[in-house]
Amino acid sequence: MVASSHPADAMPEDQAASVLCVFLAQLSLGDSTKQKYLLGCAFPWLITQSSYSFPRGFIQSGGILHDRPSARHGRLNYQHRYYRNGSHGAYVRSSTERSWLEGKIRVYPNGHLVSRVSDWIIYSVEAEIIDKVVAQFGPSTKQGAVVGGQTSCKAPEMAAFLAHLPPDVSIVSCHSLHGPNVDTRDQPLAIVRQRGPDSAVELVARILHCFQSRIVYLSAEEHDLITADTQAVTHAAFLSMGTAWKANNQFPWEVGTYAGGIENIKINLMLRIYSSKWHVYAGLAILNPSAKKQIRQYAQSVTELFKLMLAGNAEELEKRVKTAGKAVFGHRPAEMLLEDEVLDRFSLGNTGSKAKRTPNNHLSLLAIVDCWWRLDIVPYEHMICSTPLFRLWLGATEYLFRKPNLLDEVLQTAIQDNTFRSDDLEFTFAARGWSECVSFGDFSSYRNRFEQIQAYFAPRFPDATRLGNEMIQTILKTTQAPKKDREL
Repeated sequence: MVASSHPADAMPEDQAASVLCVFLAQLSLGDSTKQKYLLGCAFPWLITQSSYSFPRGFIQSGGILHDRPSARHGRLNYQHRYYRNGSHGAYVRSSTERSWLEGKIRVYPNGHLVSRVSDWIIYSVEAEIIDKVVAQFGPSTKQGAVVGGQTSCKAPEMAAFLAHLPPDVSIVSCHSLHGPNVDTRDQPLAIVRQRGPDSAVELVARILHCFQSRIVYLSAEEHDLITADTQAVTHAAFLSMGTAWKANNQFPWEVGTYAGGIENIKINLMLRIYSSKWHVYAGLAILNPSAKKQIRQYAQSVTELFKLMLAGNAEELEKRVKTAGKAVFGHRPAEMLLEDEVLDRFSLGNTGSKAKRTPNNHLSLLAIVDCWWRLDIVPYEHMICSTPLFRLWLGATEYLFRKPNLLDEVLQTAIQDNTFRSDDLEFTFAARGWSECVSFGDFSSYRNRFEQIQAYFAPRFPDATRLGNEMIQTILKTTQAPKKDREL
């Protein structure tokens, strides 16, 4: 267990407090061992004192400190050490940095000793196992400490804390509402108070201030409902796209039929999801009751719309799609979130803006609006807490439904053109398959499905990450949520 010491004079003045910051993450160190280790991370204020970029991601999801034998013997030599967080990391490059860090980190033999001395503890573990980890270390928590978690589903997290933490411990969790490759600045960061005084919430907010994120204060119930509304169906759509393209043995950026701005969003965000860890999406989908309901409805919407297309029932399809569109987009102002000519710049293949666009029925987009309509979800209500991925997906959907000529073309294509029929068939199978997987609550099946498709697309992840980051930075300038924070 690694923990940081906490001399108040080592902190910037605006964050001066005697806080021992420990991140608990259950991680496997290398492929050669099955043993799990609980690791803490260093100060969050290192972010403001270091020129390299690794602490942002390191702070968000925990990190692996390489060279386990050195750590085990209680001494950390940074000259040849490398901090790693997924695909990101950085060397500690100067002797000054090494000496400064070395004096601030102590190694404890187990998590109980860390819990006994820590003023702030973050359980950065998967939602599936958080109850087990909190049950093991929670009873040793220091009196008056502040404890939280970073899971995307707060119901099981809060249940674990309430069950296993002493009553004199404050519970204040957090959740950065974006992926690990997104710049934290001006992105929504939820702070969730389950119990504890205002001073505990202020402490967490002060520590997390270094992310320069937009703080949003929510209850656990509000958090789970909003994350379900903004993420569950969005993830299901992109997971299903990847499944369908793999089933047809396609790399869509190499197929001339997938050209244009909306197609670029589909491809880049699908790859962005599959380049992440499976448990990031499994916890939200399986443990959040609202998410299960929405994913089930999305699969139903996909199936019913596809059947109308197969039956050639143009009148019923148009009526249903336009009724849903009016309910979701009918009262929006004239300005739209996205414009197609901007998205044309971001293509993985050679199908940029000069390529002839093939008319597509966009079943995935039609179904998500139908799903929102059926569940009476107004996606714009949660823009202040929306992820970058959701804002892009909403922008693409809005673009389609608020361009009458384009929507009419899509409906006509759905009935008269079979170009995408094979893809639509596999997409329908995939949407139902992911829904069933979530309904069964089987993390193992979810992981197997996810990682099989992940391996298929893996060779293009570096290009997709680079291009996706450029796309998100450009597009989010026009889709940024309001900056006004919600009142505590």
